[in-house]
Amino acid sequence: MARTSTKKNKTIYQQKREELGLTREKASELLDGIPPERIERIESGKFTAHPDEIMVMAEKYQTPYLCNYYCAHECAIGKQYVPEIKVKDLSQIVLEMLASLNSVQKKQERLIEITADGVIENNEVADFIEIQDELEKISITVETLQLWIEQKIAAGSIDKKAYAAARKKKISKT
Repeated sequence: MARTSTKKNKTIYQQKREELGLTREKASELLDGIPPERIERIESGKFTAHPDEIMVMAEKYQTPYLCNYYCAHECAIGKQYVPEIKVKDLSQIVLEMLASLNSVQKKQERLIEITADGVIENNEVADFIEIQDELEKISITVETLQLWIEQKIAAGSIDKKAYAAARKKKISKT
């Protein structure tokens, strides 16, 4: 078993590697030859990983969340535009989605009033922002559901080929 660092404030990449019981050398073999020295620099925060390295880590460590984490915390563009998605249980995701949908449904008429003329007046801005925030919650919940699915596929709980075939069939119908 790999030696576990006693360092505090470990990066998510180091935490995940250590959870898997991998040394940096073993991780290097698993991660399509990312050198152990590079892994150490990424884990220590000395270097920012390249997106392709994170994609490999996410796949090989079976942790799709690493991609979202990278985008939300380390990518210059992502820090501004990509919210961090928290891993949640399916029941919590569904309940949050329903709560947001209900909230937006209640505000549907107000949204129509605000946007019907194509102009958002000063006295409408506060209501519009409130509705916009609810819509953002729905968007994040959809992304959370997608992450949950990706995690289940990575763990083998959902058959990857069956899921892909069903998605392809659904897309071809539309």
